Amino acid sequence: MNEQRHPRKRVAFEPPLDPTAGDAAMHRPTATVAGAVLVLLRAIAGALWAVSVAFSLPPWLQQIAGAASGDASASTDPELAAFADLGIGTAVFLSVMGALFVVQVVLGIRILFGGNLSRVLVMLISVGSISASFVGWWELGLEITVRTTLLTLSLDILVLLALSSRDAAAYARRPRRSRPRAHGSRTGAAR
Repeated sequence: MNEQRHPRKRVAFEPPLDPTAGDAAMHRPTATVAGAVLVLLRAIAGALWAVSVAFSLPPWLQQIAGAASGDASASTDPELAAFADLGIGTAVFLSVMGALFVVQVVLGIRILFGGNLSRVLVMLISVGSISASFVGWWELGLEITVRTTLLTLSLDILVLLALSSRDAAAYARRPRRSRPRAHGSRTGAAR
């Protein structure tokens, strides 16, 4: 049997600490760009999900929120009444989700520029999100539909696939070019 080994083909087993590293002049791979774009899309999808959850509360929860924040039904403007009915729990929920949105956007931009720590953090967050969706489905019987978590779940899986590629890892682990220091930027007298 004549077997030819393909140079780009992966073996069935790899060492746990793969010494994958690119050179300093390496161009940004497609996997890194796709991963960063998917992280940004994931942030947008998470924000849209949070807004849809916050503004489509069940009626019994709307009554509790209205009782906690005062009677908002006296307002003539229905939009103002809806905002007044939010309550403090929803405001905290939206604040936390807003902070997560900002963190994901920052991590997505850092991934685009080759940040390895950002890449690893985003992959860990994606694993946590996928695991939470699984536990919700398995233990709580939550359905995974387009209206609930299917979009965010699929984006998390795509983020994992893109950012765990060899090219994305090599780009993130590549040695950085040293920048020449400007004359007089830091002198001993300025300290």
